[in-house]
Amino acid sequence: MAASEGAHSSSRSLLSMLMALLLVSAAVSLCVLVKNPNIVPWYAELKTPWFVPSNTVFGSVWTALYLLMAYAFGRILSLPSGAWRRRIAIFVFLAQLALNVLWSFLFFGAHSPQLGLIEIVVRGAVIVATIMAFWPLDRQSALALVPLAAWVAYVGLLNFEIWRLN
Repeated sequence: MAASEGAHSSSRSLLSMLMALLLVSAAVSLCVLVKNPNIVPWYAELKTPWFVPSNTVFGSVWTALYLLMAYAFGRILSLPSGAWRRRIAIFVFLAQLALNVLWSFLFFGAHSPQLGLIEIVVRGAVIVATIMAFWPLDRQSALALVPLAAWVAYVGLLNFEIWRLN
């Protein structure tokens, strides 16, 4: 019986990780669909601060962060489904993921660094709330989102400077 429970738990974990990866990938796809057509000429013509990283660095960091997000969310999804804390953690994670997509629509799609700045402040708070919601359930998942919080704070500073300079 124990071996079959272990196999069920393992397949549940794998399914949870796949679901998380698919959901995060869908969010990334929406961001890319909005961002890519607006890099040139709109974004390329904006005044940017001296500390803007290259597109290669941006892409590499975001790739790592999206993988960490999927990993963290997959671990939360694989927990027993009856816990109310799990439901709250899932809701808050999905809210921060939706805000991630919304920022692309506001900043790149609407060509509005100001709206992007307002949104990124809210998103930063929701990411911190997600970390707090994950912590009592799975500390490894919570810690996996700390780099996201740090990066979004940095991107928020970039967003502020772009808004200020333009």
